[in-house]
Amino acid sequence: MGRKKIQITRIMDERNRQVTFTKRKFGLMKKAYELSVLCDCEIALIIFNSSNKLFQYASTDMDKVLLKYTEYNEPHESRTNSDIVEVSERRLLKRQRLVHSTLLYKAQRALGFPGSPLMPGD
Repeated sequence: MGRKKIQITRIMDERNRQVTFTKRKFGLMKKAYELSVLCDCEIALIIFNSSNKLFQYASTDMDKVLLKYTEYNEPHESRTNSDIVEVSERRLLKRQRLVHSTLLYKAQRALGFPGSPLMPGD
């Protein structure tokens, strides 16, 4: 049985927020490690919590990775929270439209509307 999807909004309860932060921070660092090993890439992960405490992970030396980043002049992929939300919303809307059109098509076929021929094998 799969987990239910949670709504991504700020957790109001301080204790629950701290527990979630700790668990997800560990999960994020684990994924960063796995990506660096599997794909042989350099990763630098920097996290500041709500109290401005610093947490960091680097697959190699953090200073070397950050120096490489600051000296990088080529165009590169950079995303913010709003970019991620926008992409997620577009995917959801596309999925909803597909479901809607499929249900509409099936309903029209069931009611025998013209332009809704039965498909072969129906």
